[in-house]
Amino acid sequence: MASLDKRYDALVIGSGAAGSIAVKELTERGLEVLLLEAGRDISEADFVPQPATAPKAMSISLGGRLRSGLKGQYVQARRAMFKDQTSPFLVNDFKHPYASDSEFLWIRGRQLGGRLHAYGRVLLRSSDHEFKAASRDGHGEDWPISYADIAPYYDQVEEFLGLYGTDEGIDNLPDGKYRGPSVMTKAEKEFKSTVESRWPDRHVTPWRYAAPNLHRVPLGIVAARETGRLTTRTDAIVEKITVNSKTGLADGAIFIDQNTKARHRVYADVVVSCASAIESVRLLFNSASDAHPDGLANSSGLLGHYFMDQTPSLLFGDDPNHPGAESPEDPAPADPYYPPIGGVYIPHFENVDRTTTKDFARGWSVQGTIGRMPVPAGSGGVVGLMGFGEMLPYYNNRITVHSRRTDAWGIPIPRIHLSLTDNERAMMRAQVRGLREMAEASGYRVNFAASALGLDSKKIWPDADPISRAIFRIGIKRSLAMGAAIHECGGARMGNDPAKSILNEHNQAWDVPNLFVTDASAYVSNGGVGPTLTIMALTARACEYIAQQHADGSLHKETARNS
Repeated sequence: MASLDKRYDALVIGSGAAGSIAVKELTERGLEVLLLEAGRDISEADFVPQPATAPKAMSISLGGRLRSGLKGQYVQARRAMFKDQTSPFLVNDFKHPYASDSEFLWIRGRQLGGRLHAYGRVLLRSSDHEFKAASRDGHGEDWPISYADIAPYYDQVEEFLGLYGTDEGIDNLPDGKYRGPSVMTKAEKEFKSTVESRWPDRHVTPWRYAAPNLHRVPLGIVAARETGRLTTRTDAIVEKITVNSKTGLADGAIFIDQNTKARHRVYADVVVSCASAIESVRLLFNSASDAHPDGLANSSGLLGHYFMDQTPSLLFGDDPNHPGAESPEDPAPADPYYPPIGGVYIPHFENVDRTTTKDFARGWSVQGTIGRMPVPAGSGGVVGLMGFGEMLPYYNNRITVHSRRTDAWGIPIPRIHLSLTDNERAMMRAQVRGLREMAEASGYRVNFAASALGLDSKKIWPDADPISRAIFRIGIKRSLAMGAAIHECGGARMGNDPAKSILNEHNQAWDVPNLFVTDASAYVSNGGVGPTLTIMALTARACEYIAQQHADGSLHKETARNS
């Protein structure tokens, strides 16, 4: 096993939302950082614009899904919002298997930047509606932080990335720091008027989204490279985080070269896992040792537990009142590879500051677009609305590692145990019903409405042929299985009590004080907003703490608890 000679101040594992911010914050504070990314590097060749083609009618995308599946993406091809353009940035499922006790759709990317190349750039703030939800309704635990603790880091990340949005003054969707406004199409403005007049508690806002990244390499990595203190190693699959048996502290990692399968040993004063919710938990389990027989940093026995995703629902239709497509003037710079983005967002409106329904706890939100997708002349504008419901944290929903199965590099694969309760089933029925009500009130023709529970009607895709409709009926439930929201989180939760959590308020492992986990595995509960911005803000906050503690030697010289 080869060893890299240099010992780094910090090792960051993963280069997506968390990892890219981690390397920026740490290097800009003077630390020498090694970044390990399991996937390949990227280049300009990955972002060559495709020749323009005539707009096609909205379809089921069976052809694109089949092509993706034949290339080894038999899981990734099932994603609800399928696009040929993002398939190259998702994994080959034959090489990256996983197991699940029930249907779970795990969409993931492995290359420099991770899923940042395939997400919609929507960045939303969480609020104390999420962080202190348990105090309000008694379900689960509160986070060990409040909105006031993380707000300055939201500011910092938004200003760095360049966010577009509008101030709305909604308590459970805090306003941000905007470079410019985001705009709605004419059809979206009419949707807003219809919905808010009929349902005054539903606030229809324009998307809040990041400016296009024309560097392609995540901006945090670009900034870190400018310091001269970042070393990047792609094709580096971390097998385990290593711990010094004398100090009880993490001292680096062992990684496998993705191409040669050779093992390498690296050393660092601090280890920061940013690999994504499922992958970080998998890594901690695979880093078990004599001192940590049940997984690294798992003296509480809670590693992997309280895993969550948001409950998905989806409606597609068309707007006969607004044929064709509208392209409102986007204040963000144009991107030659990715199309312009934008749309509507409705934050949680049920059980926000009082109980408005007893059918389920918490609530759900909506993200969609109306009239933006290119269609043939005369066709109705495309309507796409997706609901995201807040799943409660349950102890028995968890991630483990398989006792027998491994991936293409011999590393035990993750096993996902996630079951729905009556609460989630009731919420998804309300989501589908609510999406259909808003669509029909707006005069749209509904092509289908569905959730992880299946379709709400047998009448689907009126313009499609019978064979395509039959295939769609079979496949839609699997495309909207849990995981389809791509907002999975939990498994290494933060907390105030070492007996009830894996990490403290700074994303620091209770058992191994120089080990930090800053991706979505740290989540205590899940809200209705996507986790990306919160992951970035938590990472910025944790890295500020790391730099302060590393400067006086307290992280890499003290003895770990239970060592």
